[in-house]
Formats: sequence, C-alpha cells, structure tokens
Amino acid sequence: MDTFELTNYNFYSSRLDMELVTTIVDALKEILEEDKKQEQPLFLKVADNFILNIARRVVQEKKKTFLIGITGESASGKTVFVDNTIEAVVKEKKEGIYTVIRQDDYYKDTSKELIEAGSYDALFKTGFSFDTPDVIDLNLMKNHLAKLKEGLTVVSPKYDFVTCVSDPNGDVKTPAKVILTEGLYVLNEEIRDIMDVKVYVFTPIDVIKERWYKRAVSRGKVGEAADLQFKDVNATAQKYVRPTYQISDCIINGMVDKDYIKIITDKILTKLSEICS
Repeated sequence: MDTFELTNYNFYSSRLDMELVTTIVDALKEILEEDKKQEQPLFLKVADNFILNIARRVVQEKKKTFLIGITGESASGKTVFVDNTIEAVVKEKKEGIYTVIRQDDYYKDTSKELIEAGSYDALFKTGFSFDTPDVIDLNLMKNHLAKLKEGLTVVSPKYDFVTCVSDPNGDVKTPAKVILTEGLYVLNEEIRDIMDVKVYVFTPIDVIKERWYKRAVSRGKVGEAADLQFKDVNATAQKYVRPTYQISDCIINGMVDKDYIKIITDKILTKLSEICS
C-alpha cells in the first residue's frame, strides 16, 4: 500500500470509527434515559464525556485491557454490583473475558495483634482500625493490577476475616479483556491513576448500617466489638472513601435490585454487540 492509499485508508477508517462512536453514544444515552425513569435507577450521575470516552475505547482500543475500579462505603453494595455485572457479561464461564481483583484479599496479616489482644473487643479498644488504607497492601494490589494490564498472571493473597490471617498463596488471576477491582480504597490516590473507569456505589447510611451489622456477625464481630468497629467505619469513610465520590466517572445506586443490575448490564452489552458486529 503506497502513501496515497495509506492516507485514504486512514481517513476512511477514522471516519468509520467516528460514525461508530456516535452510534454507540446515542445508544447508550437512550439506555440511560430509560434508566432515569425507574423508581430506583442504576445510574445516579454520569460525568461529562464519560459515555463518549467509553465509546471511543470500545471502537479504537479493542485489544487493550479495560480496568474498572469500583468503590463505595463498607456494605454499600460494591460486591453485589460486581457479581451481578459479571453474571450479565458471561452467561457461560469463559476464560479471557474478565478477572476480578477484590481489595478485601489484600488486608495485611493482623492475626498476631488479634491473638495478643485476646478478642476483637480488646483489639478495638487499643485504637486498632481495620478501616484505614494502611491496613491494606495497596502497593501489592496496584502491582498485581498493573501486571494484569500488561498481560501477566498473578497470585492474589487470601484474607480470613475471622482469624485475620493473610495467606499469600490465594487465587491465580489471569489476564483478561476486562479487569474489575472493588474495595474501599481502589480510588484513593495511591492506586487510582491506573484505573480506566472510576465507579462509586452510593447507598444511604441507614441502609449501610443495617447491612453492615448483618455481615459483621458472619465475621465474628457482635455486641461491643461490632459497635466499636462501625463507629470507626463511619469516621474513616468520611475521611477516606466519601471524597472519591467527586472524582468518579459515574455514581451507581447501591439500592438497586440485583436482577435490575443484570437486566441493564445485559441491555448495554447486547446493544454494543449489535453495533460493533
């Protein structure tokens, strides 16, 4: 192909790409408009140019890994959103489509501190907190995410919320087209610069409190221990988590029924598939 032909090819290719981008933007906007009419819409807020940037990536960066960071307060519904999005993405389990990295797996081992204190109640009374960024190995987590984006396989640690033991030999995580990562601090300064899309899950505090106490029981925290930790959870959320609301690309409703998450995600994916096929 000579220079003239190459120039013409690039021109028409670019023109076709932009037409495809425009079609995707219009389709996604239509879905969001339908979502707004729901009693509990999934999308509460979308940043300017967010849809355009997504459409450009779909069309022009097909071979690149897409890293989506999802945050929100403890018990806001991050895991529910991720799990139900995945169900919509892959009706049959296939390799190479998605990989999930959960921040909860990257808690530092604090089993020694728990044993020395004798109980969770005693540990919390010393001022120890499980809800600040320094108890998470964010450096290791960021390193693993970066490697996955480069096409490398990693082994994530595994954390036990009852014993506070961190096992370095957790799950094998393989590279994929989409990497979903969720946790309290995935949009904090130490790690957010590698995210391609930043999502915040918003849920009212009274709902968060109810959900949190139910989950605390399964993690061995009841009575005073649970009260002490929830007080800390609320204080640290104010300092570390809620500010990331402002820098998120979109705000997701943590009150949405899980079936609706699957429905709207499937609708988006089906539309993208129809346009790009």
